[in-house]
Amino acid sequence: MSHAAQFLAEAKRVIDGLDPEPIERMALLLEQTREHGGRLFILGVGGSAANASHAVNDFRKIVGIEAYAPTDNVSELTARTNDEGWATIFVEWLRVSRLKPEDLVLVLSVGGGNLEKNISPNLVMALKYADEVGAPVIGIVGKDGGYTATVATACAIVPTVNPDHVTPHSEAFQAVIWHLLVSHPRLKSRPTKWESVQ
Repeated sequence: MSHAAQFLAEAKRVIDGLDPEPIERMALLLEQTREHGGRLFILGVGGSAANASHAVNDFRKIVGIEAYAPTDNVSELTARTNDEGWATIFVEWLRVSRLKPEDLVLVLSVGGGNLEKNISPNLVMALKYADEVGAPVIGIVGKDGGYTATVATACAIVPTVNPDHVTPHSEAFQAVIWHLLVSHPRLKSRPTKWESVQ
């Protein structure tokens, strides 16, 4: 079997293994956040940061929810990393943004954060702060979901079907799931361009 055929076969297995229930709960939480005038903060690093930027656009433009990704501000990101350290970049950004209980935090991550292994400690610290202020957390993560899965109100875990492809499948299916959400009947409030063209 070619690599392309294997990778696509694995993608089918990922889809078959995804649980739709947490995704539906995420849609409900997003709807409630929009109805209550809350904001959506999307956190991710590496490839997940790029996904966060794209997702912010979709949630703002298609869903009509005020959304932000801290990693979109490279000046603040690098200043905080340089001056305060990598682990605090998100928690301090959320603190200045005055995160409140009406807001929602969405984590996009391969592993979900793990303090013991010093992987994405910035996500863990941000989620601890969200808990302090009473802001709910949702996530789209891979592996076992890490810290995100333990604290999230709703968390979609991309199943591991091949341990050699955890990262590419996790990051690819973040996009599948957030596109599912922005096209969800509960959430979609504006037409997308190509679907509106006759």
